[in-house]
Amino acid sequence: MRIVSLAPSCTSILYALGAKPHLVAVTRWCADVASVRGLPAVGDCWRNTSIEKIARLRPTLIVGSVPFHAKTVARILTIPAQFLALNPRSLADIAADIRTLAGITKQVSNGRRLIQRMHNDFAKIQRTVAKFLRPPRVYSEAWPNPRISSPPWVAELIALCGGKMVLKPGARVSDKQVASARPDIILLAWAATGNRANPRTAFSNAAWKDVPAILHKRVFVVRDELLNTPGPPLIAGAREISRILKRFAGESA
Repeated sequence: MRIVSLAPSCTSILYALGAKPHLVAVTRWCADVASVRGLPAVGDCWRNTSIEKIARLRPTLIVGSVPFHAKTVARILTIPAQFLALNPRSLADIAADIRTLAGITKQVSNGRRLIQRMHNDFAKIQRTVAKFLRPPRVYSEAWPNPRISSPPWVAELIALCGGKMVLKPGARVSDKQVASARPDIILLAWAATGNRANPRTAFSNAAWKDVPAILHKRVFVVRDELLNTPGPPLIAGAREISRILKRFAGESA
């Protein structure tokens, strides 16, 4: 089996399953979630100028995950290989994706162990959440322009850590909607930016000047891969959210 992974989430899952030997190429973003040194770097499912390079690697399977661009997918489908497109929305979907990849790579037992490990780690984080008089209201952002809230699984992680996502997850939102939601905390995890999200854009936004998160300087940058990689990296993402919410609990006591 020769697998090309076009998404860090797929790469992180395949590595955790012990299926690294099957990988023949990954995206340049995959280095943020797995030790991929030595593997060729190619494009992803949104923008990919590496179609010919991928074809030359003679993959038997290409795996990708959200986000997808229709024109890019059409070009991927010209390669004579099976293409598996994953579109998780929830933590349950992510567990299902792990089962799928585990079955394909004949790592079923490892898949069960990985799902159980993630479940146990999330449960451990949940047991240690701070005590709040009320759940902190959280706005988590995946992209600033157009403004897009973080995916649904991030809303689940926020709830797991004792908070409440104040706007519909994975949706385009306006400055006015964020201001009206009056979040206590703003998380910035802009896709494909690592930790380079810019909190100054939040503090300089006139529409948000009366938002509690702005007034009390509770705008936090979370590394992109910790919240936007639907796979094992979400464990570290949940820990980071829990740390931030515990800080809020201390300030509110």
